[in-house]
Amino acid sequence: MTTVAGLLRASPLPALETRILLEHVLGWRRTELITRDDEELTEESVGRFDALAQRRAAGEPIAQLVGTREFFGLAFEVTPLVLIPRPETELLVEIALEQLAGIEAPRVLDLGTGSGAIAVAIAFSRDNAQVWAVDQSAEALAVATRNASRLLGPERNITLLESDWTSALDPALRFEMIVSNPPYIAKNDPHLSEGDLRFEPRTALTDEADGLAAIRTIIQTAPFFLATGGSLWLEHGYDQAADVRALLTARGLSDVRSQRDLAGIERVSGGFFAA
Repeated sequence: MTTVAGLLRASPLPALETRILLEHVLGWRRTELITRDDEELTEESVGRFDALAQRRAAGEPIAQLVGTREFFGLAFEVTPLVLIPRPETELLVEIALEQLAGIEAPRVLDLGTGSGAIAVAIAFSRDNAQVWAVDQSAEALAVATRNASRLLGPERNITLLESDWTSALDPALRFEMIVSNPPYIAKNDPHLSEGDLRFEPRTALTDEADGLAAIRTIIQTAPFFLATGGSLWLEHGYDQAADVRALLTARGLSDVRSQRDLAGIERVSGGFFAA
């Protein structure tokens, strides 16, 4: 007889990962894994768990195996076609909401939206905001559209558009804030061949250059779409803050600064557009 308790003892995975996979396979809540841990499981359930456990042992990300990842308190659909939302990116949402607090019906643009995590989190938290989210990948936009529909409802305050950064935007549009988590890993960075990154879309991770190419493009073009007094905020690598601040300052943005994530790393940099 195979039980939850038995699988937890026998699994080669860490206990937390085993529980996440079991919750997914069985459709149980976390507490049920405790209160029903001695129930006999069906052969089908055990087989599904074993298949997922083998894939996880081979390195596939948990988020892709179960198809979801929580971000900013919301459950986002995740597929191999989009970047997995990460806790450190929540800082970008927190900064956006803080800066938008005094603005009535703000207009916000998310460049390179992927799963839609940043844009949807902002739209969910500020239902009077008008949010645009763009991505050059039609497949990623399909995921973002499903997330927006499920989490924001049919009257969602978000517009999704296939675009290579700002290229497909109406040039008359102006935003109080532009945010982005662009690809910022250098093409030769060994992390690209390690861990979860091996299974995520390469175009969402690296600019195939020095890690600053996409950031330079955004900093050069985004201010054309900023309203006077609007701001631009970018997530970047752990060692890129000084370079990003220099690029923002050279582009003419003011009050340029970086903010640290929970690990104490300067993770997001931004500034304001005077005119």
